[in-house]
Amino acid sequence: MSARKDFIAGIGLRLLATFLMTAMSAAVRVTAETVPLGQLIFWRSFLALIPICLYMIWRREFPSALRTKHPRLHVTRSLLGVFAMAMFFTALAYLPLANAQALGYLAPILVLPLAAVLLKEKLTAIIFGAVFLGFCGVIFLLWDAFTLPSEGALIGVAAGLVFAFTMAFVRVHTKTMTLTESSASIAFYLALVGSVVGLGTIVLGWIELSNTMFGWLALAGFLGGIGHIVANEATARAPVSTLAPFDFAGLIWALGFDVILFSIVPGPMGLIGVFAITFAALMVTFLGPKAPKHVEN
Repeated sequence: MSARKDFIAGIGLRLLATFLMTAMSAAVRVTAETVPLGQLIFWRSFLALIPICLYMIWRREFPSALRTKHPRLHVTRSLLGVFAMAMFFTALAYLPLANAQALGYLAPILVLPLAAVLLKEKLTAIIFGAVFLGFCGVIFLLWDAFTLPSEGALIGVAAGLVFAFTMAFVRVHTKTMTLTESSASIAFYLALVGSVVGLGTIVLGWIELSNTMFGWLALAGFLGGIGHIVANEATARAPVSTLAPFDFAGLIWALGFDVILFSIVPGPMGLIGVFAITFAALMVTFLGPKAPKHVEN
């Protein structure tokens, strides 16, 4: 394949990965109001192991990619990732998919102030402006939360903010891991730890799943695993800096799923908040410092 075709394929794969991960979130949202959180985490993580392992076998990286000299880094990163997953699933239980997705866009914005503190990186006026705009978007989402029919909308916004803060820490932590660890191994151990943590919650009480509910959970697990694989293949074909803006196509998919699956359209204030956060994240992508290669969660 020529370099140009490879480049175009990379963009197409990135758009597909964004669609798959947003579809995964939509599948989780269908079940999030009734299925216990730990049960959600277990099935999302456990079933994702299947496509991840098949991918490593196809690339002839199994089991060699699982060997590591830094098990503690994997444990720390995976536990943070599972906590972030729990917060995002909580947000999905109380908010429209587009609102939860927009709160997730705060993560790359928050990475930069954290990098300034933890990694001594310099910030610019543009970055400060993006952070300010992002938090203005949060205020609009909070305003919209008061008008949403769900009584737990504020819980959803709070969980979404905790998710974004946690993912900011995860990305800073992952930056050092990618120097010695493969993205496949990071994804594998995240799914493995998520399976163990989720299974441990069975003592708190799981519900009996109908065939339909299990189907949605199985879909979420497979979509999450396949989405990670497709994102890896996209990264192999085009520069990360080129692919990053296409992540924001997730907002389009999210709004579409809200309308088609849930008959929900965010109110005017909510839409302003969604687009304010998205624009702030785009400012960081285009005008901020060049982002390091990162791993999908």
